[in-house]
Amino acid sequence: MDSSLHWDQLALLVSTLEWHWRGRDDFFIGANLSVYFRRDQSARRELRGPDFFVVRDVERRPRRSWTVWLEGGRYPDLIIELLSDETARTDRTLKKTLYETVFRTPEYFWFSPETAELSGFSLADRQYRPIAPDVRGHLKRHVLGLALGVLDGLLRFYDDVGTLVPTLPEAVLQERALFEQEQACADRLAARLRALGVDPDQ
Repeated sequence: MDSSLHWDQLALLVSTLEWHWRGRDDFFIGANLSVYFRRDQSARRELRGPDFFVVRDVERRPRRSWTVWLEGGRYPDLIIELLSDETARTDRTLKKTLYETVFRTPEYFWFSPETAELSGFSLADRQYRPIAPDVRGHLKRHVLGLALGVLDGLLRFYDDVGTLVPTLPEAVLQERALFEQEQACADRLAARLRALGVDPDQ
């Protein structure tokens, strides 16, 4: 059974990317959502949905599941599985093979909320190749135009220069801090002007 760490991590990924792409309507984010890729699959119950996946260049609207044959044959462009004691072996073997050979998902990552283990793979020549971390330790890829890295034990998104992609609350705090910094600079300038006998309000 997934722990609260899994749910917190999943919510963080979804909310961060939705806020980052808030002006767009050409993507879908799935979280613990079934992906149906064969018409007899629902009866066979052969696959639990990915923990987190993204499909680009599709209509942004609510869905109960992702059904490949109803979505123009589209499979997820990126998948992230959150490892647990119960799922780690399957995520590293069975699901990796499925995403590589059937889904042909360009980028696949797994992350352990318990240990902060992060691994990523990119599809090249019909095979998954490990993604090497950059100098910051981030796994930078092209599907999202973002990198993945670990901060304080959490999987986070980063932009192409290594800056943390904020959540909405973090963005509000950043804007507030910037405003306060600018206000402090303005107050210091006004104080200097007054010391010189200049009224800054005139």
